[in-house]
Amino acid sequence: MDLALFHWGQFLTLLMIALALSMDAFSLGVGVGMIGIRLREILKVSVTIGLFHIAMPLVGIAVGGYLSDMIGDIAVFVGGTVLMGIGVHMIWNGFANGDEKSMLRTKGFGLLLFAFSVSLDALTVGFSFGLMEINRFLAVTLFGIMGGTMSYCGLLIGRSMGGWLGEYSEVLGGLILLGFGLKFIL
Repeated sequence: MDLALFHWGQFLTLLMIALALSMDAFSLGVGVGMIGIRLREILKVSVTIGLFHIAMPLVGIAVGGYLSDMIGDIAVFVGGTVLMGIGVHMIWNGFANGDEKSMLRTKGFGLLLFAFSVSLDALTVGFSFGLMEINRFLAVTLFGIMGGTMSYCGLLIGRSMGGWLGEYSEVLGGLILLGFGLKFIL
């Protein structure tokens, strides 16, 4: 009986951590969704973020015993800088190149860069999990499911809001990303 309660408690704890980690994917998804992303792209971005929310903590767990204290601060700074760069790019596109597509709407590098920056906090959590005894399979599974689901919801909401804001939606989305990037590094 005690063993079952321990696993249930660990599940709830990991679920709460997964929800907390996925909240930035949700809020940043709202900002990105404002640029008028198609439903197929929303699914692709959500799956990619979900996969990154699995891969990043696994990498963190692998090196967690070695570099947890040193890399944690650097990862947060890099993630904030990347988000600020994406935000500035979106703002620039919104004002200067209204007809051109943002790098976040394209395939390839823009998608990977966004998924990487959103998943950096999962990497730092993975560092700490590398030092603890937890059910790692359950943790990364929950991180992936929650990261993908919350980004999907955020992208859909942002897509709806972007229609209301018209041509200024990309600028607002860029401001949201820039604000979150500043929050990460300050």
